[in-house]
Amino acid sequence: MFRYLFSDRRRLRAARTALEHLAPLLDARVCVRLWDGSVVPLGREADPRFALAVSSPGVVSSLLRRPSLDNVFQHYAAGRIDFQGGDLMDFIAAARVKNSRTRLRQVNKWLLARQAVPFLFYPADHSSVQHQVAANQATRPPRRHSAEFVQFHYDLGNEFYQLFLDPELMQYSCAYFTDWGNSLEQAQQDKLEMICRKLRLRPGETLFDPGCGWGGLVCYAAQHHGVQAYGTTLSRQQAEFAQEKIRRLGLQDRAKVELRDYSEVEGTFDKIASIGLMEHIGIANYPRYFQKMYALLRDRGILINHAIARCGKLKHGRAARPRAAQAVIQKYIFPGGELDHIGNTVAAMERCHFEVRDVEAWREHYALTTKIWCQRLSANREKAEALVGSESYRMWTAYLAGFSFGFTDGALGLYQIVSTKHASKGVSGMPPTRQHLYASS
Repeated sequence: MFRYLFSDRRRLRAARTALEHLAPLLDARVCVRLWDGSVVPLGREADPRFALAVSSPGVVSSLLRRPSLDNVFQHYAAGRIDFQGGDLMDFIAAARVKNSRTRLRQVNKWLLARQAVPFLFYPADHSSVQHQVAANQATRPPRRHSAEFVQFHYDLGNEFYQLFLDPELMQYSCAYFTDWGNSLEQAQQDKLEMICRKLRLRPGETLFDPGCGWGGLVCYAAQHHGVQAYGTTLSRQQAEFAQEKIRRLGLQDRAKVELRDYSEVEGTFDKIASIGLMEHIGIANYPRYFQKMYALLRDRGILINHAIARCGKLKHGRAARPRAAQAVIQKYIFPGGELDHIGNTVAAMERCHFEVRDVEAWREHYALTTKIWCQRLSANREKAEALVGSESYRMWTAYLAGFSFGFTDGALGLYQIVSTKHASKGVSGMPPTRQHLYASS
């Protein structure tokens, strides 16, 4: 009965009044399209092509009752909040406002509170996202390398990932652009070549890839560097794809991929490439993980660790505390995922007796990689929705766009750490310079 205390006209007027108050403070280049189709510019140079569309007053009511990023994400996934104009990358670029927190300190809180009243007596639109992990499970550190979490993230289907990854190598990790104008396909091949050079692969050596994905590095290293390559994954669909690729390329005598947990692997390898696996491991499990890698690596062998990192904090331990954006990613996209700062990762490796030889930052490379992924997925919207549904498509474009801007702004980083095992004293056997990384093939 309370919904009739205020008319819809009054709610529209309240929304416009609030937005018109915020507009000169934000001075954004986008507009807001209300549920009656009317448009309110959020700045002097607002582009009418870019609009944030709100489908009903119930969305506003919901956000006022639960003003969280999680709630915004749910409404976006359900289509109750939408953007109009270009793809999501274009819209976010237009909507971004510098120093927004400082600007919003000037808001008239009393004015906004009065405009909120008509919505507080209106029924809230509730969104329920189907593809999610229970909140108390999503943010818990994975126990070792959780198969359940990995399958949640990767078993959307190979066809879905082929819509935005490079279709042949199927690399779901940061590409390496020797020129910013290179294609994604070229950059991913150059990434694999750079990893092989950092590992100093030689024909006949053994290589272990403990989180091999669709087998791109395993096949590349076997085919182009003549090694005996072995990879493991916890995703059945990835394993089947990789095994079929190995057969198609005729690499059965040099390459092998199994559906298996890395912790179950025995033996010794000359080189190990951990590419994009650390995000799944969990910070508390670093000691167990690096001890296992140390046990699998021969003396003087090389381990390369390629992983996303967060910025370090002045207060020790704060980097491990999940922020709102990270909690959303863990709940809907990447359950159990944890990002550490680079200093703690290096320290964890050293405590497990690895000697860190080289650390290289690829932040800008991942900003561009994720931007291209988002653009490709957006261009294949109809196919994506047919495969995984509208909800998952919208969540994934938001995830990729958010990560791209996170790398662009420096909130996230990507590092490759080259380290060696020293079970006995003496020289490492590493070259005196980095020249071998950039020499012509």
